[in-house]
Amino acid sequence: MILVSACLAGVKCKYHGGDNRVEEIAGLVERGKAIALCPEELGGMGTPREPVDIETEDGFAVLAGTSRCLSEDGQDVTDLFVRGAQKVLEMALEAGIQLAILKERSPSCGSSKIYNRTLEDHAADRRTLVPGMGVTAALLTQHSIKVISEEKLTRQILQDIAEEHF
Repeated sequence: MILVSACLAGVKCKYHGGDNRVEEIAGLVERGKAIALCPEELGGMGTPREPVDIETEDGFAVLAGTSRCLSEDGQDVTDLFVRGAQKVLEMALEAGIQLAILKERSPSCGSSKIYNRTLEDHAADRRTLVPGMGVTAALLTQHSIKVISEEKLTRQILQDIAEEHF
């Protein structure tokens, strides 16, 4: 069993109410090979919701308490992001998950790229794409769960995943 970002499976949980469906990932969920979770919804944020970015650094800094998750209107929603990440981790550990395929550039799920936006950036309506992991991706990594981006999936990687995890 693997874990996937719910939006990649076609669940309409993206901040604006849409999804990021990837047919191969949705197929894994439909065949019972993957569980689809949205950390932001599990943390208590509804859909639709304000877009959120990590203020500085990445999800590891948020977990360490040295950065925050800020909504587009500047509201600190760090606690909701950490709560959602903890719930995903708990469910992943209960299910024996060792691999997660997560949505790149998400403040929760990004595995190698996320957006930073400080309060000053909010005022200027700008954000910066930086290397780093989202909050949930960082927490899963800290607990030895491998995290990969949907953008890195190839037919060969999907075949390798099927052989290793099913």
